[in-house]
Amino acid sequence: MSGAYPPGERLVELQLAADLGVSRTPIRLAFEELVKEGLLERLPTRGFRVKAVDLDDLANALDVRGTLEGMAARLVAEQGARPEVAQALRDCVEEGWSLLEDAAADGYRVETPRWSAMNEKFHAVLIQAAGNPPLATALAHVSQIPLVGAAVLGLGLDDTMPQPEYAYIHRAQQDHDDIVAAIELGEGARAEGLMREHVRRSRDNKRRIYQLRIDALRQPAG
Repeated sequence: MSGAYPPGERLVELQLAADLGVSRTPIRLAFEELVKEGLLERLPTRGFRVKAVDLDDLANALDVRGTLEGMAARLVAEQGARPEVAQALRDCVEEGWSLLEDAAADGYRVETPRWSAMNEKFHAVLIQAAGNPPLATALAHVSQIPLVGAAVLGLGLDDTMPQPEYAYIHRAQQDHDDIVAAIELGEGARAEGLMREHVRRSRDNKRRIYQLRIDALRQPAG
């Protein structure tokens, strides 16, 4: 994210273990997870390299994700959410509001791991509840593109999101609340539209953030 390892750079397990002061085992596990997130790619020979992020590809992939997740939200609303599904979604919404309350009391910095885990669960519950395996497969495929999946926020380089992103997260949380309300009322078209707009905002925010980072990396030192 910071550009410490630029796109195309080959990552050597032994060297990274030495640089970070850890054994090779967590490095190996991290590589596998980063491949799943689309941030690394496995080389034909042994090893891995940093995958390049194309902002147009990112935007297009997020548009596809929004269409698919909108369909999932509509299906759940039309079929009627089972009680355990409705409860799981409401639990996510309540956790999100609690997280934002904690952030407001702490300089408006949102804990990235907590938000990311809740966000990933919210979207996963909806996809599974839709009961459409081809839809789930298509979403899993598109989420392999770097920074597209619901678990990948890309908003901070540490364990908190910077204060300017609080307003974006607050709006995303309101989206979750509105989507769940539409599902509970059986409003399929509304749930679909809300979800598509929700992912579109994520698309625009990620594109903005990464363009700023690309521009910063291109600035001459000093």
